[in-house]
Amino acid sequence: MKKVLTAFAVLFSISAFAQIGEKNFIDKNYIEVTGTSEIEIIPDKIYIQVVLAEKDSKNKNALSVQEKQMLQKLQELGIDTKKDVLIKDLTSNLKTGFLSKDILLNKQYQIIVKDGKTAGQVFLALEEIGISNASIEKLESSKIEEYRQEAKIKAIQAAKEKASLLCNTIGQKAGRALYIQEQEIMARPIYANTVMYAARAKEAADAADLNFESLKVEARVLCRFEIL
Repeated sequence: MKKVLTAFAVLFSISAFAQIGEKNFIDKNYIEVTGTSEIEIIPDKIYIQVVLAEKDSKNKNALSVQEKQMLQKLQELGIDTKKDVLIKDLTSNLKTGFLSKDILLNKQYQIIVKDGKTAGQVFLALEEIGISNASIEKLESSKIEEYRQEAKIKAIQAAKEKASLLCNTIGQKAGRALYIQEQEIMARPIYANTVMYAARAKEAADAADLNFESLKVEARVLCRFEIL
């Protein structure tokens, strides 16, 4: 029984302290502001999707030959085909015609490159060996988490600057932070206009250096600062 009473007393003390703390917080004069930041990033992970297809009844080696040629071209461009070339899907469909039955084979690959120049070279290389079903799937950054943290810091700094500016206007100062709430951290990957990028690569005399739209990381933080 004594232990129960002791526990109850401790809980009551904590509750009372929390209520007093909350009251003191409400009684303080504070300014509430929202800080935002936006960081633009050059993508260093460019995902290219390639689809090879054949009619198995007409040429049983067509797909394997194309695959071999593609991998050779990619290796010549310095792409690590074991690490940066993945098979995403392999399907076969039976197509029945009036006089024949064809097995349609489809193999989907994902190629990852680090810059626009290499992406342009890939499009041109695929065009040379007759592979036209290629598109840019999306753009990302390998350091996205670092940029998220940087965006948060800049958003809080922006909130402090805003609070100081507003307080200085009325002859007062923004003091310590009383409350900080992360409202939104957003990193937007870009799903590319593949037709536009493919056309740029094909029209170039040499391998195109494709200029992609920058990725964006946005942060929003709500802060309350004590008014001194």
